[in-house]
Amino acid sequence: MTRRTRAVAVAVQRATRAAGVPPAARLTRWALAALERKARGELTVRVVGRGESAALNARYRRKRGPTNVLSFPAGGGEPGAAKSRELLPLGDVVICASVVAREAREQGKTLAAHWAHMVIHGTLHLQGYDHENPRDAAAMEARERALLAGLGFPDPYSIK
Repeated sequence: MTRRTRAVAVAVQRATRAAGVPPAARLTRWALAALERKARGELTVRVVGRGESAALNARYRRKRGPTNVLSFPAGGGEPGAAKSRELLPLGDVVICASVVAREAREQGKTLAAHWAHMVIHGTLHLQGYDHENPRDAAAMEARERALLAGLGFPDPYSIK
């Protein structure tokens, strides 16, 4: 499913049959909520299984096993990057359904709240947010908290 709004197109790909994956419309809504107003381009949210997540994690991060979310910025959707009507890629957010489900259970979160957090987290990474040092982590977490609160979800960092 691809949905276009503003100057952004969001495509949702589902490459797993895992249960509990939110509908494409919700994934799209959460991704759009995390994009800055000036964002222009195409964003893909891909929901995968453990095998694909582990392969990507090993190849691009040199880490073993699947992970909750990976982001692959394309760099083409930056403001002013294209003067034409063509939308250039913003990047891809890849989410492992089984890891998100396990983490939600372990952290005492609703599945929807954790999915929303992972979509927002990955989308923020596409826009240059990171958590490599305490200052950047604090800025990213504050943005996540604000976005999630705006969508009606609790603070993802206050684990029960």
